[in-house]
Amino acid sequence: MSLTASDVKKIAHLARLGIQEHQIDSYASDLSNMLDLMTQMGQLNTDGVAPMAHPLDQMQRLRDDAVTETDQRGLFQSIAPQTEAGLYLVPKVID
Repeated sequence: MSLTASDVKKIAHLARLGIQEHQIDSYASDLSNMLDLMTQMGQLNTDGVAPMAHPLDQMQRLRDDAVTETDQRGLFQSIAPQTEAGLYLVPKVID
């Protein structure tokens, strides 16, 4: 697939990117090459290839999901300007 200069300008406008005129041809060439690569990869036979979530076969060390602090909501809300039913009341900022 070959992108034209007008295609690149449209893409840049949609992405809200500022591209200078002298760079448009370079961007068109690079984007066209990327799209060609994606087309080639889409045509590969992947039968029998197991999908993987991550290219590295490693396990993450996760901490235990346990409570480590005491409930201090009452203390924190005692110094808040306004609270009601355990919630902080704040001024309305959106009409």
